[in-house]
Amino acid sequence: MPTAFGEGLRDWRRRRDMSQMRLGLAANVSARHIAFLETGRANPTRGMVLRLADALEVPRAERNGLLEAAGFAAAYARRDLASQDMAGIRDAMTWTLDRHAPYPGFALDRYWVLQAMNAPAARLFGALGICTGASLLDALTGPLRATIENWHEVARHMASRLRTEARHAGGDPLLEDAARRMLDGLDAEETRAGVLPAVLTSRLRVGDQTLAFFSTIAQFGSAEDIAIADLRIELLFPLDTATRQALEAAVRSAAS
Repeated sequence: MPTAFGEGLRDWRRRRDMSQMRLGLAANVSARHIAFLETGRANPTRGMVLRLADALEVPRAERNGLLEAAGFAAAYARRDLASQDMAGIRDAMTWTLDRHAPYPGFALDRYWVLQAMNAPAARLFGALGICTGASLLDALTGPLRATIENWHEVARHMASRLRTEARHAGGDPLLEDAARRMLDGLDAEETRAGVLPAVLTSRLRVGDQTLAFFSTIAQFGSAEDIAIADLRIELLFPLDTATRQALEAAVRSAAS
C-alpha cells in the first residue's frame, strides 16, 4: 500500500513529467527501487529522499514535506531576514541595492512581496503608492497597470515569467492566478507571441514623465535556507538618456 512518501514521490515525478526509468537515471537509482518506494514496498533513507528531491528539482520547503512524510526531520529552515544569523545576507543585499543608485533596485520574495528597496526605488514606487511589504503582483494587476504605457508587452512577459515560476514550484495557484490576471482584458492579438525586442522595456508614467527601464535579476548562490532561496534582487536600468537624467536629477533634489 502506498505510503505518504510514496504518494508524494509519485506526485512530484508526474509534475516533472518523468518516468520511473528517467528519474532512476537522473538519481542513479534503479527504476525498480523507485517503483518499490512509490508503492510502499521499500522505505527510503534520508539520503535517498534528498537525492530524489535533487533529481526532481523539488523546492526546499516541499523537500521538507517529503522528508517528514518519510519519517525524517526537516532539512531546511526559513529564517527571519531580520535575525542575527542573517546579518551577512542583509549586508550583501543592502550593499548591492545601495551601490545600484541612482537607479532603482529592490528585493522580492517568492510571491513578489517587496522585502527591501534602495532610495531611488523608494522614491519611484512611493510616487506610485507602493512601499516595502507591498505585493508587486497586486500592484501590477491593480493600480500600477494603468501607469505602464506598454502594458500588453509587460503583461505577456510577466505572465510567462509567473507560469515558469509556478511550474518550478510544482504548481502554485497564487502565481498561476496572477498570470491569468496579468492577461485580463487583452485581446488575442495583444497576447499573441511574436518577434520580441532584445530586452523587455517597461515604460512607466510618473507625473508628467515617462521612464523607460529594463532589468536584471540576481539570486543568492548555494542557498539552503528557504527564505534566501526564494529571495531575488531586481535592478532596474534606464533605457534612454531622458530616464537616466531624470533619475540623476531626483538624487540631486533629494540631497539638496
